[in-house]
Amino acid sequence: MSEAPVDLARELLVQSLAAWRVAGHVQRSPDGTIVICGALKDIRINPAPADLMFRWMVTIDGRRRSAISLVSVLRQVRKALDPGYAANRVRVTLTPLVPY
Repeated sequence: MSEAPVDLARELLVQSLAAWRVAGHVQRSPDGTIVICGALKDIRINPAPADLMFRWMVTIDGRRRSAISLVSVLRQVRKALDPGYAANRVRVTLTPLVPY
């Protein structure tokens, strides 16, 4: 992954923390890892290796999870940093098009 998407993701995280009014500092390490320091959490975000279907790997306090999109990254980060955040998940079910 080139540096541009990682830099854009870092800036999105900076702006997201400000919008959520969550204290934290976002920086990019020389190896491309995005590091977030805040709320006594150790959060690291890396681009996933090319052979995985996921785009990002998010490690929070040593627990590693995959994220298929930046939306997923943002959800994981906010859940970790904002104790008042209530994550809403979308549930999709199949129903017949015409009622019986």
